[in-house]
Amino acid sequence: MRTYCCPCPRTGGGPVVSAPGGGRVPSVTSVPQARPGSAPPPAGRRTAWADGVDELRAAARTEPGRLRAIGAVLALLVLLFGAVTAWQVSDRAGAARDVAERSQPLSADAADLYRSLADADTTAASGFLAGGDEPRETRARYAADLATASDLLVKAAGSTQLTDAAGRHVTTLNRLLPRYTGLIETARADNRQGLPLGGAYLRYANERMRGELLPAARAWYDSETGRLAADHAAATAWPWASLAAGAAALGALGWAQRRSYLRTNRVFNRGLVTATTACVVLLVWLVGGHTMARTGLGEAFGNSARSLRVLNEARIDTLRARGDENLTLVARGARLTGDQQDFYEAGFRSGMKDLAGGATQGPAASGSALGTALALADDEAGRQPVRRAVAQLREWQRRHAQARAADDKGDYDQALRRVIGTDRPTRESFDRVDAALRDAVAHEQDRFRQAAGAGRGAFGGLAAGACALAVVGAAGAVLGIGRRLSEYR
Repeated sequence: MRTYCCPCPRTGGGPVVSAPGGGRVPSVTSVPQARPGSAPPPAGRRTAWADGVDELRAAARTEPGRLRAIGAVLALLVLLFGAVTAWQVSDRAGAARDVAERSQPLSADAADLYRSLADADTTAASGFLAGGDEPRETRARYAADLATASDLLVKAAGSTQLTDAAGRHVTTLNRLLPRYTGLIETARADNRQGLPLGGAYLRYANERMRGELLPAARAWYDSETGRLAADHAAATAWPWASLAAGAAALGALGWAQRRSYLRTNRVFNRGLVTATTACVVLLVWLVGGHTMARTGLGEAFGNSARSLRVLNEARIDTLRARGDENLTLVARGARLTGDQQDFYEAGFRSGMKDLAGGATQGPAASGSALGTALALADDEAGRQPVRRAVAQLREWQRRHAQARAADDKGDYDQALRRVIGTDRPTRESFDRVDAALRDAVAHEQDRFRQAAGAGRGAFGGLAAGACALAVVGAAGAVLGIGRRLSEYR
């Protein structure tokens, strides 16, 4: 085998080796020689990412590339508008549902619990005044109040978390209520035997009720009322993020249509007009629906909820005054104030002043509970029971004055008949005041439910409609830009 050195057209020259059979092939050790003056080979190859970036830059310098970018941005803005709207509307609809179905009912339950406890305490004092022969209806009323309180506590325990403030108040009430009922039963047992110690047990039970149970019930009521206010604020807050997204989408669509008009002299682009119409419809629906929701929920919270709070306060003051009136005869001067006045009689006068003002006749004062309730009632159906409550309260004050006059003269039996007897006693006036206030509360509850339901209904379908309109708008934007792109093919 011989080796020759000759130029080769493939390798550009180099040694060759004679193959068996007479053929010649280039040697594997041959290396192409660089031509004099040629550039050296590149150090490394470009990545696919760098090539893609260059292609995008090149495409962005052309009108089709710009149109594709504009279409993508428009579709993204419209979809973002729909997504943010659906999110914020769903959030506010949930808060409105809590107002109507959770916060306000729990607030009403807390008020009913307070009233049941106060009424049970008042009824226990009335039964004690009757002596060993306690009327059956008085005993039944006391048992019904305790049953109502127990049911409400069970319901509250299932609707609140034990770790939050409301749950702690409910736990306190569950712990204290059996102790109170035990004291009342001890007072009754001693009273049936004619033991004076029964009055001391009754007063001690009343102190536990006023010093522990009623404050816990009031704290739970305040907690639920605060939650109602927070849910109302969340339901009526303006969806600023959604409004900003809608304004951005409409602004971009308007700019795109103006750009198309300046370049093509065509007034309308059907796809972009469709996208703009979808965004305008959604924005108007959002503003209109939210305005209606704010109006309904504002009426429920600003009018009916405030009236309910004042009426519940009035019922509480009424029950407290009745309890003080009964305990005045039970204690018979055993407990005095700092200025040596009967403690419970002073409490009765204070309650009457809170209810209707310092006068003993005429309409309720403007700053009193009944005066405020009358001013907040915005229809005759709501004012009528409040006026009836004021009239019966004045009659109660007159009858109470007669009972006090008899007691001051030493005629205890006559005073007792004036309070719990059958001939025009103060018990009748108290029951009529409480019944009138109960009617007023029921009326305001109905108005609250109606207004809150109307406000909640304004959000109906808005979240789903936002998603549908966003899809339509995005499709319109893409098709509108696609129509322009087709002109370059």
